[in-house]
Amino acid sequence: MCNKFCSSFRGDIHPRNVKPSFSGVVAFLSVLTVLFLLPVTGLAQNFSKTAGSLQPLGMQYFTNQYLANPAMAGLDTGLHISTAYRAQFNESPGSPVTKSAAADYYVGNRVGAGINIFNDEAGLINRTRVALTYAYHLPVNDRGDRLNFGISAGFNNERLDRSAIVGNEDDPSIGLYNRREAFFEGDFGVAYTSEKFTLQASVPNIMNTFRKEENRTIDGAIFYAALSYKLPVSEEVMIEPKACFRGVRGYDNLFDFGANATFFNNLFNVFGMYHTSKNYTLGAGLSYKNTLGVHAMYTSQTSGLKNYTDGMFELGLTLNLFK
Repeated sequence: MCNKFCSSFRGDIHPRNVKPSFSGVVAFLSVLTVLFLLPVTGLAQNFSKTAGSLQPLGMQYFTNQYLANPAMAGLDTGLHISTAYRAQFNESPGSPVTKSAAADYYVGNRVGAGINIFNDEAGLINRTRVALTYAYHLPVNDRGDRLNFGISAGFNNERLDRSAIVGNEDDPSIGLYNRREAFFEGDFGVAYTSEKFTLQASVPNIMNTFRKEENRTIDGAIFYAALSYKLPVSEEVMIEPKACFRGVRGYDNLFDFGANATFFNNLFNVFGMYHTSKNYTLGAGLSYKNTLGVHAMYTSQTSGLKNYTDGMFELGLTLNLFK
């Protein structure tokens, strides 16, 4: 009999259903092929050169791992919706503001689907990214362990905010920049999940990885990997230590170490992560009947910028339906 610390695996994980579904694997590979042929067919201007964010949302560590890895879409039964808003603790003109909305759902037949909308404003630049996700969750034994694959594909649209320009708003270079077509992006992820153990890896904007060196962007995350394990401490308390690795092009790679503690059947949680960029993220959340959650996080500024800003504050909401 599974206790409350068990993962709520989605769908048809049962001993008689453990046989590999090769049709599902073929479907996943077909979707992968079609998505990366889109720019060739002219449906997008080109592959985006944008790398992953060096300051990811705090929600991705424990609250919504789908934000970091498309393989986590549809991992648990039901519909999962999350929103996040992040801004500088002491806001100043032109300071970055990040907004996110995501939803993922277990469709059935070991397939998960999701949509991820991300908006980032910094100075004059406003960047919006919309991506759809297809995930396949393959059972590997009768204990509920699964090998998960995910692919996201979407469009990245960048514009200059004319209202924030101090100078000549009619500069033709501004119009040329804003008339550019959207760029195509695609992410790939894989994860091994069990009742307590999770090992995962993902590559944001995977086609940027295969560009020639002179055409690649720098100072962006190009790889993400994480390892976590759930440790029941008592009937009411569980702790999940986690270690993450973020590969960065043109800069030192980053590591994140921390843990999440949940109390009273996920009614309340607190977590902390230390980043080797010499800053940290602290967060806490409240959940009502594992359906509605409110989360608050603070990420201190990296060591090189502590004299200019006090860090970032993030607020998130989660909604879990049809479980």
